[in-house]
Amino acid sequence: MTEYFEIHERDGAARVGELRLSPPRTTPALVDDVLEDAGSLWSADRDLSDGDESKLTVLPHRAFPGGTPEEVQESFAVDAPDVDYPSVAVVSSEAVEPQGTDAYALSDVQSVTGHGAALVEAVVDVREAIPADTALLFSGVATPRNVALLAYAGVDLFDATAAVVKGTEGRYLTTDEAYFLEDLEELPCSCPACQGPREEFTREDCADHNRNALESELAIVRRRIRDGRLRDYLEGQARHDQWLTAAVRELDDQWGYLEERTPILRDARIDAATGDTLRRVEIQRFADRVTTRYRNRFDNPLVLVPCSAAKPYSESQSHRQFHDAIQWRGHLVSMTSPIGVVPQELETTYPAQHYDTVVTGRWTEDEKEFVAEVLQRYLERNEYPKIVAHVPDEGYRDIVERVEERLGLEITYTVADHPTDDESLSNLAEALSGELKYSKREREHNTVRALADYLLGDGAGDDLFEDIQTTSRYPKIQVRDREDTQLATMVPQYGTLSFTLAGARRWLESAAPTKRVEIDGFVPHGSVLAPGVVDADEDIRVGDEVIVEGPRAFAVGRAEMFGREMAESTRGIACEIRHVEET
Repeated sequence: MTEYFEIHERDGAARVGELRLSPPRTTPALVDDVLEDAGSLWSADRDLSDGDESKLTVLPHRAFPGGTPEEVQESFAVDAPDVDYPSVAVVSSEAVEPQGTDAYALSDVQSVTGHGAALVEAVVDVREAIPADTALLFSGVATPRNVALLAYAGVDLFDATAAVVKGTEGRYLTTDEAYFLEDLEELPCSCPACQGPREEFTREDCADHNRNALESELAIVRRRIRDGRLRDYLEGQARHDQWLTAAVRELDDQWGYLEERTPILRDARIDAATGDTLRRVEIQRFADRVTTRYRNRFDNPLVLVPCSAAKPYSESQSHRQFHDAIQWRGHLVSMTSPIGVVPQELETTYPAQHYDTVVTGRWTEDEKEFVAEVLQRYLERNEYPKIVAHVPDEGYRDIVERVEERLGLEITYTVADHPTDDESLSNLAEALSGELKYSKREREHNTVRALADYLLGDGAGDDLFEDIQTTSRYPKIQVRDREDTQLATMVPQYGTLSFTLAGARRWLESAAPTKRVEIDGFVPHGSVLAPGVVDADEDIRVGDEVIVEGPRAFAVGRAEMFGREMAESTRGIACEIRHVEET
């Protein structure tokens, strides 16, 4: 049972936590000054210490380097004793068993650091095997250049050993390079160790600088996690070392590990500055849900248009001109990198209105092929009586033509020179001549159903909201039943649905997939803490709408942990409660 570590903020696998020592320490952090090693059992038997709540005690252990045969590890395995002070168990990534400690130190960390695939495999294997609310310690490897990647992968605790040793060897570390001290004419840092004259700067000073640089980088990492933007930072930072770039890409291939831990919504903007952005969980998940859950419910032609810099798209000047020409006679779907395709009903849904991309007027081949694949899957799932492509030549038309050829479609192109010039807009209006307009009611009802499909699963929109009425103005639509009971509200900030108790009961009684949290016999007010959770559906993600049930309460709220973490954790907020009813 974890007593001395609690997670407060999450950004994918990265976390800001609290190591509850006396005094406490915010993680990711250096902890070598509070580590107390009880010793290795290879050299001698070790007496169990009395422990200290100001220290993190590494329990007596046998460390196994990478490649140690499995039978050797099994023969000499050590079970961690049950102690009542902050403790660390030493484990090998090749044979991990939960030990009931607050943290786990990886014994074979030296053999996996520097190799992208090996590092990712080790971190994922350990993190999946130990409880979600325990800390992971990497000793002897952290530098200012690699610590952001290690934290992104899911490592919480570090020491400054590697940085200090390199300093005593005359290696001056920065976030992008390691310099030989004799090659530096001046010191590119203003930390306390670098304040004196260059000629008086010693190797001892270099060691102090390296530790300061590592501390500074960890402070940046913690800030980025809190902002939900560590990945944006890492995509630039990892470019300074080939193996770090490889590790980022290997992590992207660990879909189950990262997707489970990545929120379905947040305020943070995604900066699409590199090709690796296409591989991000948020991008891939949106494309997957649009092409497997979303169902077009309009009978009108499809109109493909380019995205806009302003978000949501409908508020941009270009899209207002498109709407003036279309006049609700066509179903608008935007094409964009790195998102893929965005039906008009999902234009506010994270991350469709939460990204910013580099605009050069030129598409890379990776961007073209990604968007083409998404568009192809979208059109294979959704049929239209006619397809109009109101897109410019720069990349967009190439993408549409690829899909047109692959699927054997016949597509009408309406752009003469630029999508917003008079001739092009006239062509767009003419292409929809004779089509009937769909009503505001149909538009709003279909938006609500599309959101339910996206958030809950294919078919959820029809199961939940087949017979409804809507009030208020888009994008703050309120959903009511025929008796005028409010069921849900659209949240324009994230493009999601917020259920009332009546809506939650309707959800529970429907065939739509539910996300349920079972709690003990209490009535939650404000939040449900993890110790009060009896069980939770494994498909719950941070940000999901959840139904909370217990012997004394029925409630609805939003998840603050993923489902397995709720069930495993002994500290922290599992979900925030919006409405509750005592039963």
